[in-house]
Amino acid sequence: MTIQFKIQGISESIFDHFWFMDEDTLKENNAYIINADAKPGYPCRVTLDEVEVGERVLVVPFSHHDVNSPYRASGPIFVREKANQIELEAGVIPNVLRTRLLSLRGYNADGAMLAAQTSQGDVLTSDIQSMFSDNNIEYIHIHNANPGCFACSVVRA
Repeated sequence: MTIQFKIQGISESIFDHFWFMDEDTLKENNAYIINADAKPGYPCRVTLDEVEVGERVLVVPFSHHDVNSPYRASGPIFVREKANQIELEAGVIPNVLRTRLLSLRGYNADGAMLAAQTSQGDVLTSDIQSMFSDNNIEYIHIHNANPGCFACSVVRA
């Protein structure tokens, strides 16, 4: 049985106000804006795509697992200027995930981690389906394994 899933980027509306802040206000919010100097290197968490060299990028802390559980978590992410949240079809793996070593973390409805594994992007589909074969896993978070940064979430489709 094939388990359908959907990968989701973060809504851009969460970050809109940062683009109007001056440098001091950004610093007060533990954020800053840079120009991308390499590709790959700055995967946007809204568009789920690599930022182009020269594009402005917001570097900001993000509470990617904002739950009442010991597994509550946050970390730095990249968001390109004028990003629009991607809407992927069920089962589609964005290119930004295909070439990276990834960490999958499966959580139950109470926000407790039930499973974790690393995955190469080229076998991500089968690893997601395998993790979702446990009916107690409600959602999965994908992180870039080496830096540990949150990449995106996965829900059942």
